[in-house]
Amino acid sequence: MAWIPGGTFAMGSDDEKPDERPIHQVTVAGFWMDKTEVTNQQFAEFVNGTKYVTVAEQKPDPLDFPGVPADKLVPGAVVFDPPPGNVPLNNHRAWWVWRQGADWQHPTGPDDSIDGMEEHPVVNVCWFDAMAYAEWMTERTGVKHRLPTEAEWEFAARGGLDGKKYIWGEELKPDEKCIANFWQGRFPNQNTTEDGFRMSAPVGQFSANGYGLYDMAGNVWEWCMDWYRADYYGESPKDNPKGPATSFDPNEPNTAKRITRGGSFLCSELYCTGYRPAARMKTSPDTGLSHTGFRLVAEGSTPEKK
Repeated sequence: MAWIPGGTFAMGSDDEKPDERPIHQVTVAGFWMDKTEVTNQQFAEFVNGTKYVTVAEQKPDPLDFPGVPADKLVPGAVVFDPPPGNVPLNNHRAWWVWRQGADWQHPTGPDDSIDGMEEHPVVNVCWFDAMAYAEWMTERTGVKHRLPTEAEWEFAARGGLDGKKYIWGEELKPDEKCIANFWQGRFPNQNTTEDGFRMSAPVGQFSANGYGLYDMAGNVWEWCMDWYRADYYGESPKDNPKGPATSFDPNEPNTAKRITRGGSFLCSELYCTGYRPAARMKTSPDTGLSHTGFRLVAEGSTPEKK
């Protein structure tokens, strides 16, 4: 883990999406954070030690899905399935599918595996799975582990470089070089893989930010502790905000959402741009996706006091 010293920063952006507004001053206390996203190998150690079964591996409860035929209630996750040709970018159903048998050990479906991907970030884990891993780490180490708050995540991602569009500066590709794992080419069906990776990359393949953290832009989205509200920034407290008490997504008012941050290998200049440190994404906490993982923070003393 890396020590994040805490401080005050300008959170959000006034130039991009409405839910990133307004820019507001936030102060966070110091904390420890995983240098990388949790890997398949690390998650396997957790599963092997606890016999934990992820939500994507469990049959959905019929009580949670009234009216859905029993034969449709099968374990699975939401995975990226590129269409054969160009499609409108406002129709995400053209490239996202619910796939039976997709889970953390089978990222794109039952015929896939994570053999040889031990150092890739674990995916198809939902918010509840990440919370279970954090609880295990707390019991294992005797130190409180948890998901980061949204404010902690953005402060850490910026790495001390406050107010910039990207965590490395103002240009997406300095000197025309890809310095994070995101989509190059026309999304969602033409990936030129200029960064060397078609999907996720092993953690730590690109340079760390100013706090020694890897892949805070791209690779996979990362779960945060907070509920999502589009208008939260207008009422957020200045000191150590923990997020709203409840979730509200005006686009899906009946579905509670948690925050994910950082973007993924699917983010592109034409679609999403989630690799910006101010970018917010909202996701149903019980849903595993093939581009979403997590990293933890730990509460503890500063390096000088340890």
